[in-house]
Amino acid sequence: MDLGRLYGDIEAQGAMPPVDRWNPPFCGDIDMRITHDGTWFYNGSPIQRPAMVRLFASILRREGDDYFLVTPIEKIGITVEDVPFIAVEMTTESGVLAFRTNVGDMVTADAAHPLRFEAADDSFRPYICVRHGLEARLSRTLAQELARLADIRDHEGEPWFGVGSGSLFFPVIQADRL
Repeated sequence: MDLGRLYGDIEAQGAMPPVDRWNPPFCGDIDMRITHDGTWFYNGSPIQRPAMVRLFASILRREGDDYFLVTPIEKIGITVEDVPFIAVEMTTESGVLAFRTNVGDMVTADAAHPLRFEAADDSFRPYICVRHGLEARLSRTLAQELARLADIRDHEGEPWFGVGSGSLFFPVIQADRL
């Protein structure tokens, strides 16, 4: 990969590369992984430069349970322990939830970027879709903030505990199971 040229092209575009439209040949796996806490590693060492992490994040694509770095000419596999991003900041404006990830993505909880929840011991683990099937797990602090915003509403004819954003409701658990 010619990272310098790719980074220049991405900055010139001012937008995310269209990795969902690129179909290069698979070139194998590399020793790159994203750990549960959102740290990116290459050959066993953490990547220290935030700009480099943002570059790799911008060319990341998910296919099923697999993750790839994709350019117009090659696709290489990497390992992701949970999800590639961590939501580190949350704002609420007029009842709409917005999140910033550890790589600088901004996303609003809406139909295109739904929240989903996984059971975790006696709590829940929230995730938000960032782009093209790539998700961010909310940090523990944000998960606690989100829980404080939750309430019980009617969802498909049943009372559910969940979180609203705008006119949408994202159910966590049936209210009678609380």
